[in-house]
Amino acid sequence: MRLVYTSDNRFLVGNARNILEAHGFDVVMRNEHAVSAVGELPAFEAWPQLWVLEDADYNAACAALAGALSDKGAPPWRCSGCGEDNDAAFDFCWNCRTDRPPGTA
Repeated sequence: MRLVYTSDNRFLVGNARNILEAHGFDVVMRNEHAVSAVGELPAFEAWPQLWVLEDADYNAACAALAGALSDKGAPPWRCSGCGEDNDAAFDFCWNCRTDRPPGTA
């Protein structure tokens, strides 16, 4: 068993779990409810973790996550506030800080 993803946001870890399960990987989530341990443990050790069960699946699982979570190749979006073009990685306009319009992600 190997750790493939962790984040302080359990919803992101849950999304990663859904992605890997859709690709056919057997995964387990750990520390899903460990936030109460913060203080006794360093905060990052209590973050939710996603583990792939088979060591042999580790590289393929990492590649599947990298491809699914990447904005590379996504088209830029145009700001409704100032008309500036923004890279797909931005959630708000770099020029005027207007939020990305829904449906452009």
